Amino acid sequence: MHPIERLRYIARSYGGDPRTLVVETASALRALGADPAGLVVACRRIVERHPTSGPLWWLCAHMLTDTDPWAVARRLASEIADDPTADQLADALPLEATVCVVGWSDLIGEALLRREDLSVLAVGVDDSADLLTGAVLAADVVLIEALAASPTEMLAVPGARAAASVAYCSEVPVWAIVGVGRRIPDVGFQSLVGRIPNQGVADVVPLALCSEFSPNDAGCPVALELTRI
Repeated sequence: MHPIERLRYIARSYGGDPRTLVVETASALRALGADPAGLVVACRRIVERHPTSGPLWWLCAHMLTDTDPWAVARRLASEIADDPTADQLADALPLEATVCVVGWSDLIGEALLRREDLSVLAVGVDDSADLLTGAVLAADVVLIEALAASPTEMLAVPGARAAASVAYCSEVPVWAIVGVGRRIPDVGFQSLVGRIPNQGVADVVPLALCSEFSPNDAGCPVALELTRI
């Protein structure tokens, strides 16, 4: 497949796990070769089409600000593919805990599958407020995975803000799971939030409601090219 067609396919794709999406995007961008102008256009289109993906912003921001974007793309693809957050989360969860999750996120899902002793209360994004409240109050800990995070907020699946708020008010611990590549500068985070097409796509959750679990937090530069729509 031609690199441009591959990038178009990635831009149109939805629902894939963030790590695979970054690896595929890094490979496609490297295939463009030494074309700085084409790289800027491609990165902007990718970010615009995936407004809830912090890892894609992280990848593109690094590529647009590094003197060797092709080498940095290879390194970041390896870093996110080997993200150890799920293993570390599995080790950190209390023994025989009851865990509440909203939706089903990739890092949290991997962690829970490694722990057969846990009881999991999975709340769907379309479930009622009563069901969500009951699940939160019955849990020992609520897990919310960040799709993207700034220093003060995170994007998460719909229903995550309500779950975090109920848990905070009821003194149930809330863990914000921030994997590799998901922390981006505030200017990038606000730009992503501004691209979200309508309500119900993602929730903005204040990190003040949570205790963070981000043992592998990676830095991210500011790429102003990505904020110009």
